[in-house]
Amino acid sequence: MAQTMTESRDKKPDAARPNGNAAPDIYRETVFLPVTSFPMRGNLPTREPDLLARWDALELDRKIADAAKGRPVFTLHDGPPYANGHLHIGHALNKILKDVINRSHRMSGYAVHYVPGWDCHGLPIEWKIEEEYRKAKKDKDAVPVLQFRAECREWAGRWLDVQMAEFKRLGVQAEWARRYATMDFSSEAAIVGEIGQFLLNGGLYRGLRPVMWSPVEKTALADAEIEYHDHTSTTIFVAFPFIKDPTAAGALDGVSAVIWTTTPWTIPANRAIAYGPEITYVVLRVDETTPEAKLEAGAKILVAEELVSSVCSAAGILTHHILYTLPGEALAGAQCAHPLRGDGYDFDVPLLPGDFVTTDAGTGLVHMAPSHGEDDFIVSVAHGIEVPELVMDDGRYAPHTPLFAGGHVFKAADPVCEALSAAMERANQAVDAPAGLVARGTLVHSYPHSWRSRTPVIYRATPQWFIRMDGEGELRVSALKALEDVTFVPEQSRNRLTSMVESRPDWCISRQRAWGVPIAVFVEKATGQVLRDPEVMQRIVVAFRAEGADAWYKDEPKRFLGNAYNADDYEQVFDIVDVWFESGSTHSFVLGSDELQFPADLYLEGSDQHRGWFQSSLLESVGTRGISPFKALVTNGFVLDEHGRKMSKSLGNVVAPQDVNDTLGADILRLWVMNSDTNEDLRIGKEILKQQGELYRRLRNTLRWLLGALEGFSDAETVPYAELPELERWVLHRLTELGGLIARAVETHEWVGVYPALHGFCTTDLSAFYFDVRKDALYCDAIDSHRRRATRTVLDILHRCLATWLAPVLVFTADDAWTARFGEQTSVHLEQFPDLPGEWHNPELGERWVTLRAVRRVITTEIEEARRSGLVGSSLQAQVELPLSEAEAGAFAGVDWSDLAIVSHTEVSVVPGAASVYLAPLTADIDAGAPHGPPLVTPAVGEKCARCWRVLPEVGKTAAHPTLCFRCASVVEGRTGACQ
Repeated sequence: MAQTMTESRDKKPDAARPNGNAAPDIYRETVFLPVTSFPMRGNLPTREPDLLARWDALELDRKIADAAKGRPVFTLHDGPPYANGHLHIGHALNKILKDVINRSHRMSGYAVHYVPGWDCHGLPIEWKIEEEYRKAKKDKDAVPVLQFRAECREWAGRWLDVQMAEFKRLGVQAEWARRYATMDFSSEAAIVGEIGQFLLNGGLYRGLRPVMWSPVEKTALADAEIEYHDHTSTTIFVAFPFIKDPTAAGALDGVSAVIWTTTPWTIPANRAIAYGPEITYVVLRVDETTPEAKLEAGAKILVAEELVSSVCSAAGILTHHILYTLPGEALAGAQCAHPLRGDGYDFDVPLLPGDFVTTDAGTGLVHMAPSHGEDDFIVSVAHGIEVPELVMDDGRYAPHTPLFAGGHVFKAADPVCEALSAAMERANQAVDAPAGLVARGTLVHSYPHSWRSRTPVIYRATPQWFIRMDGEGELRVSALKALEDVTFVPEQSRNRLTSMVESRPDWCISRQRAWGVPIAVFVEKATGQVLRDPEVMQRIVVAFRAEGADAWYKDEPKRFLGNAYNADDYEQVFDIVDVWFESGSTHSFVLGSDELQFPADLYLEGSDQHRGWFQSSLLESVGTRGISPFKALVTNGFVLDEHGRKMSKSLGNVVAPQDVNDTLGADILRLWVMNSDTNEDLRIGKEILKQQGELYRRLRNTLRWLLGALEGFSDAETVPYAELPELERWVLHRLTELGGLIARAVETHEWVGVYPALHGFCTTDLSAFYFDVRKDALYCDAIDSHRRRATRTVLDILHRCLATWLAPVLVFTADDAWTARFGEQTSVHLEQFPDLPGEWHNPELGERWVTLRAVRRVITTEIEEARRSGLVGSSLQAQVELPLSEAEAGAFAGVDWSDLAIVSHTEVSVVPGAASVYLAPLTADIDAGAPHGPPLVTPAVGEKCARCWRVLPEVGKTAAHPTLCFRCASVVEGRTGACQ
C-alpha cells in the first residue's frame, strides 16, 4: 500500500507503517492507516466500458450541456474523418487531442458543444462498391446511377456507425446525436449552395488545363490525394532539327536542339521547346562517337554550355568541338521540326522563353507538352499554341494519335523510342540534321502516385471545373491576408500553409465519378457559357435539402431551370465536386449558431492537412465569406512505430487503438498522446505502451494514496492558509505553478510537456517527498493534531486539483477517483478546474524549498551509505548531526530536519566562520574538505517506539505504555483501541 504508492526508501514488506514495519497487535488499531475503495489495479479494459454505461445512465452528456448554458463559447470544429473502415492510430491521436482540449476548456468555464463529423462521399467508397461488383461479376456501368449511389450511401452509413462507437470507446465526449455527415441532405444542400456562391461571384469556371489524373481511377485528383514513391522512369534525349534560324550568322543551320525528358510518352504531345533567356548555349559538332551512339560524326547539336560534358557522356560522344556560343535570348523566334515529321507530326515546334528552365540536369532545353505539364500549358497558351487531347481517361492514346493510337502511356516508352530511333536512322542516311532518339537511360526518382490505388498518375489536360485563385476576387491574396490573423501551433507550420497557398494553381474541383455532390450547374450549348442565375441555384438548393443530391439525377432539368429557359439549350453538368471542397465547406452547415460560433476558435488536424482540409476550408470560406473559418490551427504529427518506421501490415508493426483498448485500456492510449511531443511525429509500440502503463500506475497510486489518507475528511478539519506549516504552503505554491501551466495550455493550445510536468510533480514532489515526510504525521499523530489536520487540508486540495487536472486525459480513472470519494451520482466531468488563491503563489518560498530539498538529498545520501555499511537499518534507526554555517543556520531556522530526513533525531551544529555551502548553487561536493563537513550519521540513541518506530531516549518512560514514545502514548491514551 503506502510504500508502493510513495516509493519510500525503506522498502520493507509491511508498508502500512510510516517506517515500513508492523506495529504489535496491541497498538495496530491505534494507527490511522489509509482506507479506500479505489483499487490498486485499474483493470481498465473491463472498467472503462462499465463507466461508459454509468455515464449514459447518469445522462452525463445532457448534464454537461445544461451546465454550459450562459458560459462563453469555445468552438473546436471537427475535421471529418473518412467513413470507410475501422479507426487507425492516427484517428485516435487526433480525436484524443481534440477531446483533451475540449474538456480542458469546459473545465475552465467555457461552453463547449463539440459536434463530430464524417466525410462520406468520394472515390474510396465507390471503389469498395465496385470491388463487390467485380467479385459478383457485375458491370458497374449497367447499374442505374441512383442504385449505385444508394449502395455507396449505405456503405458509408455503416462505417460511420462503427467509427462513432470506436470514438466513444476512446472516451471522447461529443454531441453524438447531433453529428454531421457530408451525405446528409442538409449538408448536400449547403455544399451545392457554396458551389453556387462561387458560380455567382465569378470564381467558378470551366477550362481545359492539365490536372493530376489517375488512369486507373479515371478521374482528376487533388494535391491532397497524391503521395510520392520511388519510380523507375525511362529517360530519353531527343533531337529536334531547326527549320528556322533567327541568328545573323546562321549558327543554327543544320543544327538540332536536344531535349531530355523522363516521360517519353509525352513526345506525341510535344508542341514547343523552352529555353532559358539567361542561359548560355553552344553549338557543338560531333567528331568521334562510340559504336553504339545514335549520332554520327559531323552532327551538330545545341545544348547548354554547362551541360556539354553530361550530354556527351550520355550520347556516346567521345570528342567534339564548339562551333558557336549563343546567349539564350538569341534563340527567340527559332523553330524546329517535330522529330516524327512525316509520321503524322507535320507541324513546327517553336522555341519559347521559360524562366523555369535550369541547367541542373538534362540539356538546358525543355520539351513542352502543354497537355501534360503545368508550366508547359501556361507558356504554350500564352503564345497561342494548341493544347492537343491525345490521352483518354484510362491512359490510352486516343484513336487520332498518329503511330501510337490505343497504346497505354505507361507502356509507351518502347514504341516511342522505336519510332524515334527509326527517325534518327532516316536523318543519318539522308545526312540531314539529327532528328529522333539521341540516347536512352533510366532514372529512379520520386514520382506522384494516387494514395488510394497506389498507382502512378499523370498530368492530363481535360475540361474541368476550377475556382480561380487570381484575377476577379483575388482569392489567393485574400486567403494570404486572412492567414495573417491566424494563430499557428506550432508557429513554424505557418510557413507551410502560406507557401502552399502562394504557389497553388487554380483549384480543380471537378471529379468524373458518381458518388458525391454534383457540380449542379448548366452550360449553354451554343455559347459554352455557364448559366449564372440566382433563382435557378436557389431551386437546386431547395430540392437538395428535401431530397438530397439524388434529385439532380432523377429529375428533369426543367425542374431547376424553370420557365425562363429552354432545357434543350443547356447541358446539365454531372461531374461531382472534389471531396476536399465538401469537407472545406463544412463550416457553412455546422458553424454559425449561438452554440457553435463562426469563425471557429480552433481547427486541429494532422500536418498533412495543410494541403488538405486546412487549405480547402480556408479557400472555401474566404471565397464565399471573405474571412478565415478558423482563428487558430493546431497541427499534430504522424504516428510511426517504435523504430521510426511507417506502420504497415507487411511489416507487422501496426498498432490498432481497438487492441490497446482491449489489452491496456483507453486511458493508457490517452496518456501516451499527452506524454508525447505531438508537434512532431510520434512513436508507439509495445515497449512504449508498457512505459506509459508504468507512468499510469504512478499517477493512479498517487490518487489512491490521497483517497486512503483522506478517509473521513470533513471541512471541519480544514486549517486556514495562514496557519499552515511552511511545508504545506510550499505544496500549495507548487499547485499554483501547475495550475498556471494548465491555464496557459488552455489559452494557447500548446499542451506539449504539460502532463509530463504533472506526472513529475506526482512522483517527485508528492510520492517521493511530501507523502513520505508526512506519513508519520498522518498515521501516528493525534487525529485532531494541527500538523495532521494541516496535512489533510492540503491532501484534500491535492485530490481535487489532481482529479480535475487529470480528467481531460485519464477520463475514466479520474472519474473513478472522484466518485470513490464523492459518490456514484457525481462526476469529475461536471467539475471546473480549481480557482487557486493568488496568495498561495510564493516564488520566494518555492526557491527556499529547492534549497531545503537539496540539503535533504545530501542527508539522505549519507543515510543510504550508512545503511549499505550496516551501521543502521531503516532511516528511523539513525540520528544525524548536520553542520551548518552561521548564515545557513539562520536561513534554516525552524526547519524540522528529523521530519524532513525521516530520522529519529537531528542535531544542528553551527560551524563559526564557515562559508555557506547550501545557500550557494550546490555544485561543490559536500565532503570533509568542504568549509564544513558532511552530515554525520550515527545510530539513534534510545529504544524503538512500538507504534511509530522512532528510536528515542523517552521510550520506556511512560508507565502505562512502556514501549511507546511520549507522542504515541498520548495518542493511545486519548483513543485506545480506536481508529478512524
